[in-house]
Formats: sequence, structure tokens, C-alpha cells
Amino acid sequence: MPIELKMPALSPTMEEGTLAKWLVKEGDAVKSGDLLAEIETDKATMEFEAIDEGVVSQILVAEGTDGVKVGTVIAVITGEGEGEDAGAKAAPTPAAKEEVKAAEPQDVAPAKAGAASVSAPTPAAPASARATEKAPPAPAKSGDRIKASPLAKRLAAERGIDLATITGTGPGGRIVKDDLDGAPAGAATPAAAASAAAPAAPAPAATSAPATAGPIPDFGIPHEDTKLSGMRKTIARRLTQSMQEAPHIYLTVDIRLDALLKLRGELNASLESRGVKLSVNDMLIKALAVALERVPACNVSFGGDVMRQYSRADISVAVSIPGGLITPIITDAGGKSMSKISTEMSELAAKAKEGKLQPAEYQGGTASISNMGMMGIKQFTAVINPPQAMIMAIGAGEKRPYVVDDALAIATVMSATGSFDHRAIDGADGALLMKTFKELVENPLGLVA
Repeated sequence: MPIELKMPALSPTMEEGTLAKWLVKEGDAVKSGDLLAEIETDKATMEFEAIDEGVVSQILVAEGTDGVKVGTVIAVITGEGEGEDAGAKAAPTPAAKEEVKAAEPQDVAPAKAGAASVSAPTPAAPASARATEKAPPAPAKSGDRIKASPLAKRLAAERGIDLATITGTGPGGRIVKDDLDGAPAGAATPAAAASAAAPAAPAPAATSAPATAGPIPDFGIPHEDTKLSGMRKTIARRLTQSMQEAPHIYLTVDIRLDALLKLRGELNASLESRGVKLSVNDMLIKALAVALERVPACNVSFGGDVMRQYSRADISVAVSIPGGLITPIITDAGGKSMSKISTEMSELAAKAKEGKLQPAEYQGGTASISNMGMMGIKQFTAVINPPQAMIMAIGAGEKRPYVVDDALAIATVMSATGSFDHRAIDGADGALLMKTFKELVENPLGLVA
């Protein structure tokens, strides 16, 4: 019996994703645990595993397709003994058909629909014929229907490439982006020209794009446009939402680091045999968690008509990765030793940079910390990560003139700035948290008690 493979929900909030890459092709035999595809969510690229055995009889959504809704049928598997005919007869349910129709790259449409085509389309071949054809695809001839992904169509129109001269290497001979590399550019096809001249029909707003997104004016400056990744769209949307909805209040304190640096050196000497090396950031994560436990009024989230009070401090730590930023979480950081925090942070940061974080490792958190001190930034303000109500921005520790015991001295000092959602956290409570954080860092034995 044919088995439909559907776009999985790889996180509790995932509604759609990008089918980044197929790791199998039609005709491949698969078994439970085999990797089928790489799917890009808003924060990471994750692998999709098979849970059934059989043969991949149909691939319904080409790799590189954006905005594939969760639940959309993306491929069909048949039992090894059922043959290709069984796979050809496997048809999605009526609801799934509509989803596939929306998600699957469509064949080139006539010029009046705004597609790049040089010939009138002919009726589509039956699904059974598409599923069983094995001959290598050839360039489309006059009168043939041209199959191409939306990205390939757009790039072909921009570069003036005639798709009828291109041999597709995608599923079923579909033309994909890679097929256009090296193809000779020429004059835009008549359909493409007509499309460019005609006003485009308004497209539905993408849920993952920022509400204020719009075309960038062309001032004649040499440039190159790069399509936004799902991660970058999500960052733009969430930060825009945060600044529009949450009234930020910023509170800054200068903190002397000498005692903490001394304690760090002593702890690292004792932990060396265990292969653990504490960073200043590990100790600041602990300090923020303990401060939130001591000032619970700041360990909250604002929910419109409710205030959520958290009973533990889960700290989201900003980590820069290629293409954006992600915040892996140290759960119950106040209840963990600094050596445990250090070990977990090293593992999470490595997974983040490899794009292998699981949703539970970066979704949630009760407050965030962002440290740019290692890049020499003296002070900055960070944007709150909703639905959290505060984030701590850490600047560089540097030698400064500082009053110590009523005398001017040279001390290692850093500036820390808390951003607070003023709907949820009053200024006095935010100030108390900053004071508590400062005291913990300047008297760090409280972090190991």
C-alpha cells in the first residue's frame, strides 16, 4: 500500500518550511532510519528520517521549494513488492492534493500569467506516466511543457535564459537553480518581457516576513541581492515585533570584574584535570540566573491579560552562527554548577554552529544574555526576545580608573545593560535585578555556594 510522506512539524510552532535538499531520488529503496531530506525551519536545517520501508516511487515537491505547509504530501513510498504501478496509483487525499498544488513548483504558464515561456503549454501527462518514466530528460522542444522550480523560472527571466534550451536534472526532469549555472544569457523571452511589463498580481503576505518589508529603491549603486533565509526572516519579524509591541526600558551598571577573574583562574586550575575551562560568560550566565531567582518579579512574561511567573531561570544565550543568530538555552541555570553550565554551553554552541540544535534546545527560556565583550564592544542595548521580558547585554571588561575603598585605582570594569519590557517589569524591579547582578559578579563566591 502506498505510504504518503508529509512535511513534518519539526517544532511546536512550525507551520511551514523549506525542502532544502532531497537525499534520495525516485526508485531508491529506503528503510526505517534512512535520511530522506534536509528541511530548513526558521532556526535550523534538520534531517527528515524514514520510519517505513519501501521504494521512493514519487517525489512531489522539488528541493529548494519554500513555504511548504506542514502536512503537505512531499513524496510517496511503495512496498518493494508492489512495483511502480502501485506507486503510480497512489494519489493524495483531496485535502492533500490542494496542499501539494500550492507547494509544488508549477509548470510554466502562458505569458499573460507572468511566467517565462516560449511556447503554449500542452496538457500535463498523467501522474502514472510521470511516476514510471525512467529515460533521462532532454531539453524541451517547441510545444513541450517546461517544468521548472519557481526559483529557476525567476532567475531565468532575470538573466534572459530560454528555459526550452535547458536540460533539467531535478525530479522528473524539472529544471532547478543549478541547471542555470553556466547557461548562456540572452534576451528575455517574449513571455518574460510581457510579464515584466504587466503589473504583478498582489501576492499573499508571507507569515515569516517582517510586516514592514518592502522593495529597496535602486539608486544605481552596484549591488547584489541575496534571498533571505528562513532564519533571517524570522529574526527580522521577531525583532520588529519586539520593538513595536514591547516598550523597552534600559538600565546600565558598571561592574568591577577583578574578583570574578581571580575566582575563575582558581576554579580553572582545579577543573583542568576534568577538561573543563570556565569562561567569563559561563559565570555571568550563572549570575543572571541567581539574580532572577532573587528578584522573581523580573523572571516573567507578559501575556496581554495575564502575567506568567516562572519558578526557575532558564537562560537563553545569544550565539552568532552563519546567516544569523540563535539562542540555545541553559535550563535551570541557577540550580547548576558553573562547570556544568560550561560543559552544556560548549556542546550547545557547537551544535548551533553545525545547525543541529533540536527545537527544545533553543525554544523557550525565561530571560536572555548577549555578550559582545569579546569583540571589544564597550556597551550596547539588546532587543528583548519575545515572549521573554528581559535581556542582559554584556560589554567588554577593560582597565578603567575606578574608585576602590574611597581611593582612585585602576580596575577591570565592564558595563552591563538590561533591557526590560516595561509592560511586565517596573523600573524599580529592573533596577533591583541590575543591583543584584552587580553584587553577585563583584562578590562571586555567592555563585559557588
